[in-house]
Amino acid sequence: MSSPDYQHSDMLRAGWVDRYLPPFLRPYARLARLDRPVPIWLLVFPCWWAIALAAPAGSLPNLWLLFLFGLGSIVMRGAGCTFNDLVDRNYDRQVARTADRPIASGEIGIFGALVYLALQLLIGLFILLLLRPLAAGLGAASLLLVATYPFMKRITYWPQAFLGLTFNWGAIMGYAAATGRIDPAPVALYGAGIAWTMVYDTIYAHQDKEDDVLIGVRSTALKFGRRTKPWLGLFALAMLALLALAILLGGLGRIAWLAVLCAALHLAWQISFVDIDDPADCLKKFRASRWLGWAIFIAILAGRFFPN
Repeated sequence: MSSPDYQHSDMLRAGWVDRYLPPFLRPYARLARLDRPVPIWLLVFPCWWAIALAAPAGSLPNLWLLFLFGLGSIVMRGAGCTFNDLVDRNYDRQVARTADRPIASGEIGIFGALVYLALQLLIGLFILLLLRPLAAGLGAASLLLVATYPFMKRITYWPQAFLGLTFNWGAIMGYAAATGRIDPAPVALYGAGIAWTMVYDTIYAHQDKEDDVLIGVRSTALKFGRRTKPWLGLFALAMLALLALAILLGGLGRIAWLAVLCAALHLAWQISFVDIDDPADCLKKFRASRWLGWAIFIAILAGRFFPN
């Protein structure tokens, strides 16, 4: 991998968790992946895109909603990791990268993990109750996706598609929280996010393809194999088309088209230069996805603030 921390395990050591947290909290912070924030960004960006899209012309997005969805993404990503690790604990023990995860290694017991999951869900419920009823209902409905996703790798070669449905639900939720309704523009944004997830998570899945074959789980990395890059190109085109449609339907200013340009350049770099047989490079390209999230957010924000 790209550093000693990632050569054998995805549980970072000697990071801020070990430096600043008391020993009894460290396993729970690792279980929630608080020391690995990139997926939190990938979860929060569709929410923030939609909140920016929903802002009135000439205005900034609702800062309170940006904060709530940021906090909610941290909490619910942690809850998703806890549930996923509970479900996958027997698989995780068989893979070098995941064998040191707190549940798989026995550092946290099943009961402790269930209590921790309940606490995270209670915090998520509290955040939901601060939102408009439609957004709160959509948030509750997302739990079905969260609960279903960990099982998809057992039954289909397309678990990345289910991750896309789950991770980008905030595009619809965030818009509903800001406006109290669902319009075509955030639905197009949701589709763009799903296509984006297919790109970055297929790249990520190539890290584990050899272990996945051995333990009998599936992924788009195994499905596409040597044809991965053409498939990624198709998903990239779908993302760009749906992002452009969201900008058109949302009535954003011309500057918002920088989102499509930035996405096109980033995806072209990511797909052209990723080495799908080098786990370190796959991880590097995956991590770079957060910069695309920022670029799209800033472009949508500018397109709403400068409507002409």
